[in-house]
Amino acid sequence: MAINPDFLGRIFSPSEPYELSRVKLAECADAIGDRNPADQARAAAHQAGFPDVIAPPTFPIVISMASSGRALAEPGLNLNYAMVVHGEQRFEYSRPLHAGDVVTAQVTISDIRDVGRNSMMTTTTQIAAVDGEHVCTAYSTLVERGGAS
Repeated sequence: MAINPDFLGRIFSPSEPYELSRVKLAECADAIGDRNPADQARAAAHQAGFPDVIAPPTFPIVISMASSGRALAEPGLNLNYAMVVHGEQRFEYSRPLHAGDVVTAQVTISDIRDVGRNSMMTTTTQIAAVDGEHVCTAYSTLVERGGAS
């Protein structure tokens, strides 16, 4: 069964606020081998002109995956997660995320299409500070193998 095309364009409610901590950012930087001093030390971040330690460039995956998980769990979507592989991930920034940011994420299913025997779905996640300032957009494409009829 293919991904339900009726979900194309569906916008999900924003997530609960998420506060970025220096500890989480440092753990992420260590996990991916990011040695940017502004990701590791507050003094280095200040020297580079940031208000606090900045997030590694791929950190928004933590925020976007939590929100997109709610969308992917929708029963009517017909997504067989056992058959899913991650096709693409990219981020577009308005500014870097940094420790102390409190953000929400809002997911939209922005594309659903069949490619051969596969179904592909793209989610677009708008990450914004709680005051409404756009910080980052995360794009994620999932491929459901053998999903199309």
